[in-house]
Amino acid sequence: MGKGARQHLGAIAVDGFFNGVSRLARLHPKARPARHGIHREVDVPYADTGSRDHLLDVYRPSAGSGPLPIVFYVHGGGFRILSKDTHWVMGLAFARRGYLVFNVSYRLAPKHRYPAAIEDVCRAYAWVVENAARYGGDPSRIVLAGESAGANLVTSLSLALSYERPEPFARTAWDTGVTPRAVVASCGVFQVSDIERLRRRKPTMSPFVADRLSEVTHNYLGAEPPLCSLDFADPLVALERRERPDRPLPPFFLPVGTRDPLLPDTRRLSAALEGLGVPVDTRYYPGELHAFHAFVMLPAARRCWAHTYAFLDRHVPRVSSPSMSTAAT
Repeated sequence: MGKGARQHLGAIAVDGFFNGVSRLARLHPKARPARHGIHREVDVPYADTGSRDHLLDVYRPSAGSGPLPIVFYVHGGGFRILSKDTHWVMGLAFARRGYLVFNVSYRLAPKHRYPAAIEDVCRAYAWVVENAARYGGDPSRIVLAGESAGANLVTSLSLALSYERPEPFARTAWDTGVTPRAVVASCGVFQVSDIERLRRRKPTMSPFVADRLSEVTHNYLGAEPPLCSLDFADPLVALERRERPDRPLPPFFLPVGTRDPLLPDTRRLSAALEGLGVPVDTRYYPGELHAFHAFVMLPAARRCWAHTYAFLDRHVPRVSSPSMSTAAT
């Protein structure tokens, strides 16, 4: 079997596994938002295209008074599989903590190559800023969160919000004037353009894992020259240049398992952010695999979520203040 066919079958297997787990988990009584005092509104369009790629779900806690802090969540899946629907547990987890959650889908590769995903994420962010108040959210207290490819996208979004860039999609986010209070970038792939570096670093990597990594670059970037700078596919490389931002970069929480093949990217991103003077809380979970925190019943996942909430409690006020401004300074 050729490499291309092997990659295709492997991607189908991974997609089927996570979709199956997601559907099965939804059958559990505790998966019902109403059981936790949460109202979920599904399939809200953030762009007038009629495409399911441009939908988001809203999770709103019924408890509490006043505007709520916001989590803007972007799913993973190597830029080519999964959706907001497979990542309902993330919306539920943050909403149970008291956040108004916007769980976003976006166009997937290889049909829609870079920069389609980050274009959509910037567009969705602008929509959330404009519409948060009518859902009871406070746009002066936004958290960007995502895992794997989603971690790449929220890190790239933070670049668009902190550096004034020429790309039209980056300008869409920049022009909101609203910067996030924190970023949760879990087990991310932060440099897409040279994914083979991870296999060179670990020659004993299994062929199955190596194929999953290779298809990220192949499907997201393709063989043609990119339509814009690779900074929004390789936010790690952009941050390693240590250029001073035009607006302050927010604090980052970077959790990752020590058996995650993407572990080196988290280490490098942590160092790059520290070099820029950005507050970073990097957590390593011994023996854990990629996206382990999605399996919320496991002890390590529970520790990771506890660390996530503690980080957010330090950086995102739980109660809004009249003095807070939604405009960047």
